[in-house]
Amino acid sequence: MSNALAIAHVSQALALLIESHLQPEIDMAVKVEPRKPPAEPPAEPTISVFLYQVAPNSSRRNDDLPTRAPDGTLTRRARAALDLNYVISAYGDETELVGQRLLGSVVRTLHEIPVLPKDIIELAGEKPYLAGSDLAETAQRVRFTPNVMDIDETSKLWGMLYQTPYALSVVYQASLVFIDGQEIPVPAKPVERPQVRVLPFGAPGAPVPPGTGTGGLPGEERAGEADTRPASGNRSGARGAAPSKTAEAVAKSPAKAPAKAVAKTSARARKSTPRAAKTARPPARGTNRDADGTDNTDHN
Repeated sequence: MSNALAIAHVSQALALLIESHLQPEIDMAVKVEPRKPPAEPPAEPTISVFLYQVAPNSSRRNDDLPTRAPDGTLTRRARAALDLNYVISAYGDETELVGQRLLGSVVRTLHEIPVLPKDIIELAGEKPYLAGSDLAETAQRVRFTPNVMDIDETSKLWGMLYQTPYALSVVYQASLVFIDGQEIPVPAKPVERPQVRVLPFGAPGAPVPPGTGTGGLPGEERAGEADTRPASGNRSGARGAAPSKTAEAVAKSPAKAPAKAVAKTSARARKSTPRAAKTARPPARGTNRDADGTDNTDHN
């Protein structure tokens, strides 16, 4: 966690980091100041560290939401996630290319040490105007990343610096800087009575298992559904129509069977009637029938 002094603390620590790593390439006294570029270019070697923009971090800006319960009680401490954008300018004797030499030392330092060290943070915190800052206690370390600005962005940046001439500069972004709120959230209530109950499904007071609507066992409901499930061929019709048709077919089948049997019996009787008639037909005139049923013709 860090308080409202975190922004100023990072600016001061960045200036100290650059100043402490100028050697061995720079063998002259250099003034490193966390301030806006001067309107009059200084004659002595100078490096200005200017914070020109403070922006919310896009990936962590909503990490602390929501911070309050529906009744307004604070449940989480508010925290603002910020990115700090710096323009670092170098000044010196142009005939000896002092500005370019200083700027090369700045790039080398921030590329070699991209994360703000804790000892530099503690050293910067010794300034009287940073008393009370707790940036050194935060777990999140500040990292410096170079930014690229085209000619249009550079002209806009220096155009907003009123009556300040352009100087050779580099742009860096410091992330991630947190600023925590002052209000402390209400601690959650501890567990008052730990109790664990183990009940089988179907027991009084047991939770209803998934997939059941009446609280019974899962197999009971599926068994009941299987009795009233329509046939696969009648899915397009009404579900209640399939059981009634089956019942009607069962009811009609015993009545149809005797009717078919009677019809077949009458047909057989009709077929056998001519044969019986032929058998019972009386013998023709002039024909005698023997006792065994043989007809004899009388030729007299």
